[in-house]
Amino acid sequence: DLYRKVFVFRKDPSDAYVVLQAQLEQPLHNFTVCLRSYTDLSRPHSLFSYATKAQDNEILLFKPKPEEYRFYVGGKFVTFRVPEGHRDWEHVCASWESATGIAEVWLNGKPWPRKGLQRGYTVGATAAILLGQEQDSFGGGFDFYNSFSGELTDVYLWDVVLSPDKMRAAFLSLRLPPALLAWNSLSYEVKGDVVVKPRLRE
Repeated sequence: DLYRKVFVFRKDPSDAYVVLQAQLEQPLHNFTVCLRSYTDLSRPHSLFSYATKAQDNEILLFKPKPEEYRFYVGGKFVTFRVPEGHRDWEHVCASWESATGIAEVWLNGKPWPRKGLQRGYTVGATAAILLGQEQDSFGGGFDFYNSFSGELTDVYLWDVVLSPDKMRAAFLSLRLPPALLAWNSLSYEVKGDVVVKPRLRE
């Protein structure tokens, strides 16, 4: 149980990553991914990478620079411009709905203007899901200068688009619906220099 714990990615740049095991029964027509990150990186870095054999950027949450989030579905992306963080924890949720192609990003409990992405697409179920690196091939092909350095916590993946109330609940660490990946019952494997530590503060 990772309650009140974090993954610390200690090195910069780094070859380290964390593999997440999710029980995906079928392809995804909708999803929401949430996580909390704490870093002083100003270079590009990957937060959440979900690759299939057919598509390395099937789902990707990527920060090319401090004031930008890039959200990929099926190899295509939209950019969300955000205020540069105050070197504090950032909570981000990204959701996508196949029927409308609507992509949502919520930062620290607030929604940004919605964008259109990959309407009618289906996200494959046989996936390699990694924290800390961006996959350029299934489970590998890393560019260490896109690696994450810092702390990650509260990682979730749902096969639905969370309602606004639930998006805010995720930011506030309140009770959440059952998830494909849930921080408090995460099945994971650390590869390289990543340490699990208690969270220093709320």
